[in-house]
Amino acid sequence: MSKVNSAAIGVIGGSGLYSIDGLSDIQQHAVETPFGAPSELITSALLGDARLLFLPRHGRDHSLLPSEINYRANIFALKSLGAKWCVGVSAVGSLRQEFAPGHVVIPDQVIDKTFRRESTFFGGGLVAHVSFAQPYCPVLRSALEQVCRKLSEKAPHSHHSGGTYVCMEGPAFSTRAESNLHRQWGADLIGMTAMPEAKLAREAEMAYATLALVTDYDCWRGDEEDVSVEMVASLLKSNAQRACKIIAGLAETLPRLTPSPLASQALRSAIFCDLNKVPVRTVEALLPIIGPYLSPPVG
Repeated sequence: MSKVNSAAIGVIGGSGLYSIDGLSDIQQHAVETPFGAPSELITSALLGDARLLFLPRHGRDHSLLPSEINYRANIFALKSLGAKWCVGVSAVGSLRQEFAPGHVVIPDQVIDKTFRRESTFFGGGLVAHVSFAQPYCPVLRSALEQVCRKLSEKAPHSHHSGGTYVCMEGPAFSTRAESNLHRQWGADLIGMTAMPEAKLAREAEMAYATLALVTDYDCWRGDEEDVSVEMVASLLKSNAQRACKIIAGLAETLPRLTPSPLASQALRSAIFCDLNKVPVRTVEALLPIIGPYLSPPVG
């Protein structure tokens, strides 16, 4: 398995994110995990002082449905390659008038409506319950906000800090009744990929945040055409260009920052069993995640 030595920034999203200007030392990594193969080869590259790890969530040719994505393998592979930070770039529908198509949102909460996806690394004799009241790393969210604010000074575009992301199973879009129900819940965005990605990143002690790119108004507005693939696709290219600029700005900022203990020490009080009694095969499989909590520490 290929190794990236320096602490890195994982970027999970579309293959268009590779087109950031100034990338160097570009390499590809095939990573084997206990949970199977990631969605695609992981591309590593240097941008200034930052090592970036790019992973197309749906595969390079967008061949995976949201429910077919191997979220555990994706997060585990990034962790194995040294990712300390992770940004999940996601296309979303808006549930609020003020979050217009083309806008950028950095949510601070999530509602998980998925039901077909493996959502934890634990089990097989290893019991852990991580805190998830704040699902996103506040340090990473703040860094994203600052980058978006700085970019807005040069080329105006709208961004929003805060909001609740409803993650649905998909692949069909919402019914109008569902869309209105989500609005009644106080939700702001609807998408299909934030979960269990965020929860697994927390278990892996990676600082995670969602960079949500609004493509449509879902279907709650009766005076507009209902959401369609064509509508979403029309904004994906411009959104990818905007995401590239944000990731580039983030690469300048994160090497000077430290993740919140909320993320980087998530397992400190979460493991509810004696690790010395956990089956050896389980311990060995999860060494990149639980290694620091073994006696003596590993990794």
